[in-house]
Amino acid sequence: MNTPRQLYFIGAGGIGMANLVRYFLHKGCRVAGYDRTSSALTDALRHEGADIVFDDDPALIPAEMLDKDATLVVYTPAVGDDNRILSHFRSLGFQPIKRAALLGLITRDSNGICIAGSHGKTTTSSMTAWILEQSAAGCHAFLGGILRNTGSNLMIARAGSSCVVEADEYDRSFHQLTPWLAVITSTDPDHLDIYGDEAGYREGFSHFTSLIRPDGFLIINSSLDLETRLAKGVTLETYSGHDSAQKRGDWYADNVRWLPGRLVVDIHGPEVDIADIALGVPVEINIDNSVAGAAAAWHAGASANEIRQGLSTFMGAERRFQIWRDGADGGPVVIDDYAHSPGEVKASIGSVRKLYPGKEIAVVFQPHLYTRTRDFAPDFAAALSDADTVIMPEIYPAREKPIPGVDSMMILNDVSCKNKIYCERKNLLNLIKNSNFEVLMTLGAADLNVLLPEICRIVAPKH
Repeated sequence: MNTPRQLYFIGAGGIGMANLVRYFLHKGCRVAGYDRTSSALTDALRHEGADIVFDDDPALIPAEMLDKDATLVVYTPAVGDDNRILSHFRSLGFQPIKRAALLGLITRDSNGICIAGSHGKTTTSSMTAWILEQSAAGCHAFLGGILRNTGSNLMIARAGSSCVVEADEYDRSFHQLTPWLAVITSTDPDHLDIYGDEAGYREGFSHFTSLIRPDGFLIINSSLDLETRLAKGVTLETYSGHDSAQKRGDWYADNVRWLPGRLVVDIHGPEVDIADIALGVPVEINIDNSVAGAAAAWHAGASANEIRQGLSTFMGAERRFQIWRDGADGGPVVIDDYAHSPGEVKASIGSVRKLYPGKEIAVVFQPHLYTRTRDFAPDFAAALSDADTVIMPEIYPAREKPIPGVDSMMILNDVSCKNKIYCERKNLLNLIKNSNFEVLMTLGAADLNVLLPEICRIVAPKH
């Protein structure tokens, strides 16, 4: 693509937009933008050179950004059409494009490694990118989370032509991409406000497979029953993780060893065997993710030793099974995980059971979105019932308006664990302060993570 001289990002502080802001700052472009609220991420972007404001007042648009011939306006679908800055640009004859369209333009001329799935895509794309970053192959990467190894959601290649992208299905964004290699981790239904029903959601993934380049690859979880629409010449490979009930894929893990604080596996592919990989983030679902990441990295040029080294040093993305307190001082273990689908919640709690056998597990889960709560309340209740204690505040609405009759109690009423508590978010810290936990997990796609520094302070042993 021809790099524009200057760009204006509407919704600049979103995790998916931020890596594009960083990319174009790196390219030497003038970058400005708007977001609804200030955050640690917008603070970082401003420090890096982006001019970001937090009031959708058209008068705050820098004058030079009003030059149609020099400025590209980019917006996220989370921003409504009633945004005054977006409306102002349109009234002046600008043709703003969505984030996904810009990402598609950037990746079209590279070997795009596009990781899709209802869950697992952030971790798998981050794993793949970190393996390649540590290898001779190298890569660019646009990630959906802050990689803890680098402190950023953007990688700029030292060498190589691969570009790792988290392929987001929300608003059908991943249909803007042209993958050289695509990974599909899961197709558990989500975003039914966009796709209508489970069949429509799965159709979105089927269409995604049709976009793979004819010389490319599709690596798909062997447990998925998904219609693929591959161009002639695309190589199809399957992968499987630790579940013996799954059909063994072309790529698979075995010899799984749970050791004190460690998880060690072997990974096998059609042309490679990689033994004794001590996963840097020892959570059970990462067995599956590591197999997919290893397969993608292998095709992109990483060696067996580079894959082993990358997976063992991978620290994870922020909010993906992030251990805030390890309990070594006698206080509770504190873990934060972005798990926001029933399957992810169940897997996250199950992994903690294996890592900390015999300990009581308390989960604070804030439901994210009214539509997701409405559509999957029984499944969330079943998954959360695996904990010993569930604490649940009100729904985090994000971009949505309330739906009559939909609230947190739709989930909590059907939770069957030993203890369950409804607690308004404003009272959470006080409840935690007056409780005694062995393992405390904060789960979900809301922003409970902003409370974690204070949570860790108040639960620390007083010496």
